[in-house]
Amino acid sequence: MLSWKEFDSHADAVAATLLNSGMGRHAKLAVYMQNRPEFLVSYFAAFKAGFVPFNVNYRYTANELRYLIGNADAEAVVFDREFLDRVEEVRAGFPDVKLWIVVGCAEEQCPHWASRWEDAIADHRRAHPFLAPWGRNDDDLMMIYTGGTTGMPKGVMWRLQDLIARGNFGANPVAGLPPMQSPDEAGPRALAAPSRPRSLIAPPLMHATGLISAFGALTSGGAVVLLRPGKFDPELLLDAVVEQEVTRMTVVGEPFTRPILAALDAQPERWDVTGVLAIGSSGAMWTRETKLGLLRHMPNASLVDSYSSSEAMGMGSSTTTASGVSETARFELSPSCAVFTEDHRRVIPGSGEPGLLAVGGPNPVGYFKDEAKTAKTFPVIEGQRWCMPGDWAIVNADGSLEILGRGSQCINTGGEKVFPEEVEEALRRHEAVRDVAVTGIPDPRFGERIVAVVELEDLKLEPSREALAQWVGDQLADYKVPRAFVFVDSVGRAPNGKLDYKAVREIALESQKSNA
Repeated sequence: MLSWKEFDSHADAVAATLLNSGMGRHAKLAVYMQNRPEFLVSYFAAFKAGFVPFNVNYRYTANELRYLIGNADAEAVVFDREFLDRVEEVRAGFPDVKLWIVVGCAEEQCPHWASRWEDAIADHRRAHPFLAPWGRNDDDLMMIYTGGTTGMPKGVMWRLQDLIARGNFGANPVAGLPPMQSPDEAGPRALAAPSRPRSLIAPPLMHATGLISAFGALTSGGAVVLLRPGKFDPELLLDAVVEQEVTRMTVVGEPFTRPILAALDAQPERWDVTGVLAIGSSGAMWTRETKLGLLRHMPNASLVDSYSSSEAMGMGSSTTTASGVSETARFELSPSCAVFTEDHRRVIPGSGEPGLLAVGGPNPVGYFKDEAKTAKTFPVIEGQRWCMPGDWAIVNADGSLEILGRGSQCINTGGEKVFPEEVEEALRRHEAVRDVAVTGIPDPRFGERIVAVVELEDLKLEPSREALAQWVGDQLADYKVPRAFVFVDSVGRAPNGKLDYKAVREIALESQKSNA
């Protein structure tokens, strides 16, 4: 556990260590860790010294790690002891990396080429590193590497000033406080606040949902509660909620909340979670039924479902409370957002015409080293620069959104477009289905046919494929009904709740080969 004073002094010391290595303004710092306090300390050390921190997916293989460090032009890497062998495997290819800092490594185990975290923070009395010769300004950056659904990971470049504004840091609608316009506002606001959040961040900090939520808590002067690394355990999470008096939680939709609800329903007297005032989610679908179930246990909570991505934060949101229920996959369009057709016409609400979501206002600078992708994702429409990451939606007559999904995963079957998320949501409502992933595979007649890869609640109670097809057909048009179902032990979600659609498609293809 770190106090605020320790957090600040550790960040000062690490920043000074990085400066002493010879790094210059806007040099890149790779942060390669699972959830632990040093992750956030490293980011704030970079901010203090005018460096650019970026996230490294700890599930990457050596080849993926090699690509990322090289693509980002990293000059320093902070990493967990558990990844020492993988770093050793790739480091020889990066002679320009000035400093490798290993966290959690005993002195006798630390290799000669690495510095220990404990040594980096040993002297807390170093001069404040933000007195670097280049100073700090609104052009300082942070990069979020996003894997997306196709191609290699890309670094989304956010100016810190824009990130603060887009992330609604410091906003409090109840108290009438708008988002901060400058980091200088954080201290006075936190001091004046009658209470400060105690935020449990369940997903990995290496992904935007967890990281931005942690920033929001810290800029409010609050506390960040992290779970020990390992497989997600809803009982351990609920233990932490009670022990740490958590008031806010960040999760990733159904993959996190459904197991939490199951644990609460199984042992309703074990955890008192009535002190939870808010749960925020982004990155995966969150059903109406699960939200209602959670509110039985935490009636004071606001359940905020955000539709966002690393590039486009705040495209839409949906809030559910004990007095107001929202529909699954239906969001209120943010005031700074719009929906355009592919030829950049505004979609008319109520027309039923699908379009691409676009976010105006503070947006990323673009993708690092990818001008073509930047130009495509950040077009100028109606004289304004927008972020259009590829998410399709329908605008209802009342202005609300029905999210269809990411266009790169769209299935074209017989000339009809089918978004996997829509079919997945229909299947997930079935009581026998724990999780599901939908993909398209080649079909000689229709171009593609829909296959559902299904994880069941109980393999002994396997429903018939005909029953599942009928279930979807009762909710969606016939052409959206899967033509095949594959039952698996796990659909293989990543720790951030996202699906690897490439792997899902391979499962579907292999299953169809064996049934041929």
